[in-house]
Amino acid sequence: MRRVTAPNTSSLPTASELAAAYSSGELSPVEATRSALDAIERADGDYNAYCLVDAEAAMEQAKASEQRWHDGNPIGWLDGVPASIKDMFLSVGWPTLRGSRCIDPEQPWVVDSPVTARMRENGLVLLGKTTTPELGWKGVTDSPLTGVTRNPWDATKTAGGSSGGSAAAVAAGMGALSVGTDGGGSVRIPASFCGIVGFKPTHGRIPLFPASPFGPLSHAGPMALSVDDIALLQDVLALPDYRDPAALPQLVGTYREAVRRDVRGLRAAFSPDLGYVGVDPEVAEIVAAAVRAIDEAGLHVDQADPGFQDPKEAFWVLWSTGAAKWLDTFPAGSADQLDPGLRMLWEQGGTYTASDYLGANAERAALGITMGEFHTRHDVLITPTMPITAFEAGVDVPPGSGMRSWPDWTPFTYPFNMTQQPAISMPVGRTAAGLPVGLQIVGPRHSDDLVLAVARLVEEVVPAR
Repeated sequence: MRRVTAPNTSSLPTASELAAAYSSGELSPVEATRSALDAIERADGDYNAYCLVDAEAAMEQAKASEQRWHDGNPIGWLDGVPASIKDMFLSVGWPTLRGSRCIDPEQPWVVDSPVTARMRENGLVLLGKTTTPELGWKGVTDSPLTGVTRNPWDATKTAGGSSGGSAAAVAAGMGALSVGTDGGGSVRIPASFCGIVGFKPTHGRIPLFPASPFGPLSHAGPMALSVDDIALLQDVLALPDYRDPAALPQLVGTYREAVRRDVRGLRAAFSPDLGYVGVDPEVAEIVAAAVRAIDEAGLHVDQADPGFQDPKEAFWVLWSTGAAKWLDTFPAGSADQLDPGLRMLWEQGGTYTASDYLGANAERAALGITMGEFHTRHDVLITPTMPITAFEAGVDVPPGSGMRSWPDWTPFTYPFNMTQQPAISMPVGRTAAGLPVGLQIVGPRHSDDLVLAVARLVEEVVPAR
């Protein structure tokens, strides 16, 4: 695989900039959509970010949006912005195969998930669906169905996962926005590896349907080039949907307003390693430099660990039992067609008892209480998003690391799926090799607006685009 030219993300228009250009008449949704489709045609052979592109439908949507802007009647702040959705979300007329050869594409596809429905209702132009590992089960993006997804900063490297297709698409200019899923870091991992912004809101803030088999771990989340874009898309995605009984009430006000809150003077804790994580020295220095800049900008930062031990074993019980329950519904003979790692997860998940599951869930609850107490003293927690940068594409763990599975190398992300807290990954620099580094901001449950406001401060004082 050849190494392709790294993307110039600073030259890519954000969704907010596109909308402003539509309003002024400088640009039309048709022109922006054609540019995104051209980028897909030009670059996706290198990255494999998309598993489905519907250019004809996208241009029809763009033309309708162009007319609305011309008439002065856009139906949303993001009307006409080219976007994609991960192939985990149901969408009318498009197969939702979830990276699996075991799902029959020849069936009626007549239901939109809440995510897809809200994006359509608000006028976004849906370009297509992005790649995922099979059932979104791991932290890199490759599957028996769609192959390997690669990183726009270095196509020999992984884009991360499981929302790696979405991250690669945004980083390479193949659509300004995307929506992924995050059950253990699957929005934040690829956001960090690909140098974009990825947000996991509080569990239930974005309605999901059908319910995820990963239950309380599973979130949907927006992915974009800027925090303002995340806030605008979050306003769309967080609209209510009766099909998710766990969905939270709609926010009073808007994220696009809340993101501009002044957070200087608030208290942040910086934990460079959570007390137990080994971090690559170059990553550690880049994140520490960003934290110093944040502190100098007026967000009071103290170094403090939240005080919990690695909950990986409990997470793995919850993760593997969810996967096993889902795979039990697959047709007979499916096991031989699965990603080998997913098949092992299925087998392992089937060995746990109800008592094992309840014990892991109790540990999850205790972790949430620990973090709740921690946030009585610190408004937000800052960590590296990842302890490493992107490694070789096509493998589940860094070669030569001795690690066994993906949670071994992403210890900063899955604890906050267990606690259901909002967390965002912000690009804060690149290594000498040119690979992006991410910083994670975690807030108390239901403080999505605070996390976004802090992220916007980071964006202002640590420009990384």
